[in-house]
This record gives sequence, structure tokens and C-alpha cells, in this order.
Amino acid sequence: MQGIEVLKQAFENIYIAGAGSIGTALGNALARSGVKVTLYTIEEDVARSVNGLHINQEYFPNALLSEKLMATTRAEELQQADILFLAIPSVITVDFVLQNKEFISDETVLVNLAKGFGCGRMTIAACLQKMVANPVCTLKGPTFAREIMNGAPTAMTFAAHDPLLFEKISSLFAGTPLYLDYTDDVEGVEFLSILKNIYAIILGIVDANFDSPNLRFLVLTRAFAEMRKIMLLNGGEEGSLFHYCGYGDFGLTALNNLSRNRTLGLLIGKGFFTRDISDKVVLEGKMAVNIICNEILKEEECSGFPLICELNRIFMNNYDVSAFVGNILKTMR
Repeated sequence: MQGIEVLKQAFENIYIAGAGSIGTALGNALARSGVKVTLYTIEEDVARSVNGLHINQEYFPNALLSEKLMATTRAEELQQADILFLAIPSVITVDFVLQNKEFISDETVLVNLAKGFGCGRMTIAACLQKMVANPVCTLKGPTFAREIMNGAPTAMTFAAHDPLLFEKISSLFAGTPLYLDYTDDVEGVEFLSILKNIYAIILGIVDANFDSPNLRFLVLTRAFAEMRKIMLLNGGEEGSLFHYCGYGDFGLTALNNLSRNRTLGLLIGKGFFTRDISDKVVLEGKMAVNIICNEILKEEECSGFPLICELNRIFMNNYDVSAFVGNILKTMR
């Protein structure tokens, strides 16, 4: 036990950028285990409710938070951070770090929770590794924030090039309901977190048109195979598919109706999807489809990736969604 406490002390000042659902849930889980955690937010009303009422009125109005979970709107406080979890939308994650670089020590460990591309076709972790001197890690897995808030056992994959960081972070999570596994395949984990959102949309479209277990798992299997090919094409390691960030996260996102990207697929499949809905909700899968199809996979390679390329046609053109399932099945003979 003494060894764990020593490792915990290595991360005494825990900060989470983002006081949304996942940032609050993660911070509260750590705080409940006795760790002091500070949420950084630009929303002053959220900071006041966390500090004064121990409630995040915006995201979890009915959940009492640990008194060890505090919030700040002062970016300069980030210079105290030993570890900084990035729990903000993927489209602003890299910009946030660069804009606040003067407040973030080079020794601060950056842990990315966002799921999306960072700059062009590069993942967030790859962008940060190129642009800052900090150790850059990633933490991904089958996690709904509501479940974490309720104390449900939850699994995540921690990826870092330095295995010592896993020892430190696993000790930090001791006493929480979060269970971690480890890989040094940072890029593979990042890509899987992007791909699982895309293929969850596809499963949503399929299920909206056919409530068929046979068809569902036919497409699920082919989707997982496509994810594998794209991840390997971009330098990921096959073993990452069988960490929590792989099969587990894909299954949760593709098959559970709490998933926003699966819900997007259901809306598309039922004919209720509009650009207005898309613009108001952060849908990481939709934003990533175009990058993968047009920048990573070339048009001539689409025959090898029929599911994602057919989905891209939905977002790019006027498309008869009722033909989607038939179109993808034609490619499976």
C-alpha cells in the first residue's frame, strides 16, 4: 500500500480540462477515492455550482459531487498540474493546449480523452507529440459518463510510450471503479477511438432499417474487420483491438442507444436526420468520415473499405438511405 501512495504522490496536482459530462464524471470518480481534482472550465456558472453547491448543474444536476472536486476558470492555475486530462471536444483539443502553452509546464503529463482528429489527418496525440515537449498519453474505453457517475465498474485503456506512466496512473485510479489495461500503441488507440464512432453510425443505420440479429452481427463483424485494416494501415498494432479501447469500446458505442453516434445512425436510417441536428451535437464519427475516406483512403481503395465509403456517400450527396443495406451487402459476396 505504501508503494501505491508514493506513486500517487507523483501526481499530486490533478487537473481536468473540461467540466462536461466525461470530465466531471472522471474527476468525481478520482475525488471520491480521496484525490484532490480540479476541473478547468470557461463556464463560470459551472465553476460556481461545482465549488459552491458540489453539483454540476449543467451536466449532472441531480448528482452530488465529492467535496474534493473543485473547479476553476483561471487558466494560469494549469501551471500547477502534474497531470492534465484533456476532456474537451476533439475539434478544439490541440488549439486549447497551444493557446494555453504558457500555463502548462513541459513536465505536465497530457492525457487525451477526446476522440477525433487533431490537425488534418493526424490524431490528437500525434499532433501534440509534434507540437509540445510534454509526455502525451491517451485514455480510451467503453465508457458512458452517466455510468461512471453512478459508480459502475468501467474499463479503459491507457496508452503511453513510457510504461512507468502506467504504473503511476494505475495507482492514481486505485480505489475508483475504473479498471485500466495498458499498451504502448498510442496511435492505434487513438485511431480505434475515431473508427468506433464511424462504424457505430453504420450499425445505427442498419438497425433502423432491419431489426435483425443475424444482419446486425454480420455487419458488426465486417465493420470490425474494416476497423482493423484502417488501424493497421495507419501504424496501429493488432493487439490493441483486444484491449478495452478496441472490441469493448466498439461494442458499447455501436450497440447501445446511449451512444450519440449510434443514435445519429438511427436518425439517418429512419429519415429524421437533418444538418441542423448534426450542427448542434458533437458527433465525432460524422466529422471523421470525410477525413478517412478522402485523405487517408483514396477513392481507388474504396473497394477494400465498402462500409465506410458507402457511409461517406450519405454525407456527401443526395442519397437514398433505404438502399444503404442492400448496397453494402452487394460488396460482401
